[in-house]
Amino acid sequence: MADAKGDTTARSHAQTRSGSGHSSATVNQSNLAKLDLGKLEQKLGTSPESGLSKAEADKRLARYGANEIAEKTTSPVLKFLSYFWGPIPWMIEAAAILSGIVHHWSDFVIIMVLLLANAIVGFWEEYQAGNAIAALKAKLAPHARVKRDGAWSDVPARLLVPGDIVRLRLGDIVPADSRSLGPDAVEVDQAALTGESLPVSKASGDVLYSGAILRQGEADAIVYATGGDTFFGKTAALVQEAHTTSHFQKAVMKIGDYLIVIAIALVTLIFAVALFRGDPVMETLQFALVLTVAAIPVAMPAVLSVTMAVGARRLAARQAIVSRLAAIEELAGVDVLCSDKTGTLTQNKLTLGDPVSVGGESQDDLVLDGALASRAEDQDTIDMAVIAGVKDAAELKNYTVGHYQPFDPVHKRTEATVADKSGKTFKVTKGAVQVILALSKNADAVKEDVDKTTNALAKRGYRALGVAKASDGGDWEFLGVLPLYDPPRPSSKDMIAQAEELGIDVKMITGDQLAIAKEIASQLGLGTDILDASQFGDTKAHETSKLDHDIETADGFAQVFPEHKFHIIDVLQKHGHIVGMTGDGVNDAPSLKKADCGIAVSGATDAARAAAAIVLLTPGLTVIVDAVKEARKIFQRMNSYAIYRIAETIRVLLFMTLSIIVFNFYPVTAIMIVLLALLNDGAILSIAYDNVKPSPKPEAWNMRRVLGVSTLLGLAGVAASFGMFYIGEEVLKLDREVVQTLMYLKLSVAGHLNIFVTRTRGPFWSIAPAKILLIAVFGTQALATIIAVSGVLMPAISWELAAMVWGYALLWFLFNDRVKLLAYRIFDPAAKPVIDQRKTAAPAAA
Repeated sequence: MADAKGDTTARSHAQTRSGSGHSSATVNQSNLAKLDLGKLEQKLGTSPESGLSKAEADKRLARYGANEIAEKTTSPVLKFLSYFWGPIPWMIEAAAILSGIVHHWSDFVIIMVLLLANAIVGFWEEYQAGNAIAALKAKLAPHARVKRDGAWSDVPARLLVPGDIVRLRLGDIVPADSRSLGPDAVEVDQAALTGESLPVSKASGDVLYSGAILRQGEADAIVYATGGDTFFGKTAALVQEAHTTSHFQKAVMKIGDYLIVIAIALVTLIFAVALFRGDPVMETLQFALVLTVAAIPVAMPAVLSVTMAVGARRLAARQAIVSRLAAIEELAGVDVLCSDKTGTLTQNKLTLGDPVSVGGESQDDLVLDGALASRAEDQDTIDMAVIAGVKDAAELKNYTVGHYQPFDPVHKRTEATVADKSGKTFKVTKGAVQVILALSKNADAVKEDVDKTTNALAKRGYRALGVAKASDGGDWEFLGVLPLYDPPRPSSKDMIAQAEELGIDVKMITGDQLAIAKEIASQLGLGTDILDASQFGDTKAHETSKLDHDIETADGFAQVFPEHKFHIIDVLQKHGHIVGMTGDGVNDAPSLKKADCGIAVSGATDAARAAAAIVLLTPGLTVIVDAVKEARKIFQRMNSYAIYRIAETIRVLLFMTLSIIVFNFYPVTAIMIVLLALLNDGAILSIAYDNVKPSPKPEAWNMRRVLGVSTLLGLAGVAASFGMFYIGEEVLKLDREVVQTLMYLKLSVAGHLNIFVTRTRGPFWSIAPAKILLIAVFGTQALATIIAVSGVLMPAISWELAAMVWGYALLWFLFNDRVKLLAYRIFDPAAKPVIDQRKTAAPAAA
């Protein structure tokens, strides 16, 4: 316990150093954590006997503000309206405006419904994700017992101010950063705040962090920092600072920009030609409407959202709940996973190692003596670990404990007076090794062996307890050492190996000491290049290329504070990595929000769950490997659809533009364009269920490849469309109205067959399509064929012409598959793995 206490002191100093990035008021309050108690009381103008006066407390409340986390809120109305702003919404809105100008009200209604549907899907997705700051606020104690004008009273915790005297009892949540006034030491669980795996002992004068929980004892305390100036508050501030734009959002923006540029260029060209020819302005506007509708990937946001939503349901079946859909795409691209140690890679359950006997007793008897010096009802983690180490629990019933002295920071040991069945009494004690040695008569004889054992255990990250025994009235005799540690989960090592096979570099992050971190990392096969985060210095100013390189290449990090985690992730992201972060505590919330994909593990606090994008329901990280594979499948489906959608837009846009310029002919009518959008984009939702194989390496949006492949396929489609136009007009000598129907059916059938080209990187037969995709595609195209043959909303064509269109489309489908293979060789020859491209920070591939 002494080690934990010393570690906390070092953390307090680290916190003070890191506070230099905050306001001067914050730094001054942080310095109060180190003042002598007498000087602190004088500085804050208070005393344990009377506390503050109500009038003074009111003045300080006005000065310092409420003891709560400031929350930045956005009006839900403004949030909803934000979904109507951006490249793709602009294109949809432009089409709606043009529809109104030329009085195409049916088109106007259809377009507006699609626009509203996209906005509602996006708004609801974000609303469901929750608010991390609200969850952090919920963790604060709602009430506190405070001394005002010499009398104790219960007040809302938000009304506490620096200088208040508060009383803390067993199970209480510390309401603000305070200094313990004793008189007795208390045991405090601050694992969710600092990441330490054990409760720590706090004596008079020690810091009690806001949000920590009292596990043993009770104490009065003097408040020195409230609200945003507390350690807890700084954590919340980091969460607010963490804003990231997903790579999925960036990719959609780039696709939208690309299509906008194409549309503007072609519309400008058409207007120039129309003005030159002297065409009526309204007819030109009507064509602009058709062209705009054709250019808009109206269903793209919905298709991609549905694809991710279907994937989210599959992940939920694997016990991984997705709270932010875009995180699925991010998880597919994660190439560095920063994993919290305590409770994630390890069991967060103190376990007894192999006892080392030096007094002649057997290992079993040594553990039994240690267990007799423990008390189960105190629920102390060390006592419970020692008691659990007894091989036959029934043996404990053979002894009766008369007097028991619990652990305290002064004596640093427990002691029990025990009687066996025969009535013979003896004493047993356990505690800090040097303390127990100092009691023992045989210390000189065993000290050398004990020191070697203790040092060896310390290097391996074990905490050592000494055990001694004394007959009634006799001297203490040192018996041996009990090693304690938090063991790795049985599945962790295998999970890490699988993650590395998937191209993911796993880095361990822990608040524990360096020796513990190195031992656990070694056991897990992570490597032992562990950085001591306490040596980082001021993470907001101390940014050197060497430190950045060390962070990028390290196997893990020890003695980590929340701002260190935040900085580690920031450095990795700046070096082109897609970073996943796992965690479970309040101290993990900022980094979970900052990471590209934050993952809250089983048993995480509300704050961690709200900040994370994915929440695991089962212990350990095994489910992450399954989640990564599923995410990569989802990514491939989205990538296939993006290539398909861009290729179709280019095919229709360019074909129509050239038809107007060269032949002065509208190849399809406005209603035909609307039918194309409804049938093709509606059925393509089934791609969310398609069969794919997960990539063995992290995925990334390679816009050069996406735009390059889709553009070549689009140009091939233009050639195919003009081929059909030539057959209809020059070979079959059909009327132009019938040619329009012929072209509609060709654009519909050939366009939908293209999804079977874009869904695979290899030949179209390399992965069998899902049945639902086959049914959707051939079902909608059968409907399109019936519409064309029956003459619904267009001149009718014969079944023979329809069959010819199908045969022509199938031949071009085979040709387009070869075009795709050529395009991949040109734009993505796969000479370098995706992970290498990402590490060289190629912007286009991000």
